[in-house]
Amino acid sequence: MSYRTLLLIVLLVPALLVGGAAALGVRIPVPEWERDYVLRFVLAGEVAPVELPAIAGPDDPSLPLVVIDAGHGGRDPGAVGEDARGQRVQEKDITLALALALRDELLRAGRIRVALTRDDDRILPLSYRPEIARQLDADLFVSIHADSAGERENVSGASIYTLSEDASSEAAARFAARENDAERLNGIAIEGQSEAISAILVELSQQQTQEDALEFSSLVVREGGDQLAFVPQPRRSAALAVLRAPDVPSVLFESGFVTNRTDRDRLTTPEGQAQYAGVLARAIRVYFARRSNAGDAGA
Repeated sequence: MSYRTLLLIVLLVPALLVGGAAALGVRIPVPEWERDYVLRFVLAGEVAPVELPAIAGPDDPSLPLVVIDAGHGGRDPGAVGEDARGQRVQEKDITLALALALRDELLRAGRIRVALTRDDDRILPLSYRPEIARQLDADLFVSIHADSAGERENVSGASIYTLSEDASSEAAARFAARENDAERLNGIAIEGQSEAISAILVELSQQQTQEDALEFSSLVVREGGDQLAFVPQPRRSAALAVLRAPDVPSVLFESGFVTNRTDRDRLTTPEGQAQYAGVLARAIRVYFARRSNAGDAGA
């Protein structure tokens, strides 16, 4: 069959079918504009905008701003343990108490502005926490947590995490997986960023931002050396979603284990909480003092 013959068949057969149907009074449905072949989808409503907290401290935007994030909250209790009386000890309560103590200590010393991602017992989507720091144009983001070692009551000590796609250890990788999935278990997952986009954000992170986070983590360990008990390798790294702010130096401070008696006693008493707040506040002040000196030197 020649190409010309095939072309005539393709063009004439449909015309003959339509003409014959018309002669017999048969109507062949033909799609009309915006009908039949147009598929419509109901799109989910937009995610509610991030509610920005108030900034406490001096009314001077030139002063450094720290955003303190109390991990978990609301129906997400985080790690859970029991005290000597069998009373439930929840990570969300510990992190809020430590965040408030740190805020008060920083405000007492002055020259630093402070904002809290949450100042009460409410749940907050994981992705909102670093976004609050970004939208407030924060100079430092500190997320406070506590951990559980299950039946291993002898596991204790604080640690501090910075962001890395390559976990510093298997324990760090497990911790990151557990923290990143915590909100999914409590029914508040917000599907807004794919893993690919998150990875891109990490790749786009300024090198200086990562170096600043590492510097601050070393200051926490230094300032807490004779005040707090740390795990054997306290400076750790993992792909923690809460640290994915590409332009804000961010750390996650793992204050201790709710399943360890010594850690738990320190974490749940005003004296112990003041000790944690003092260490973190000193590290924060030294960190910003170095930033200020570096700026003066470059001026």
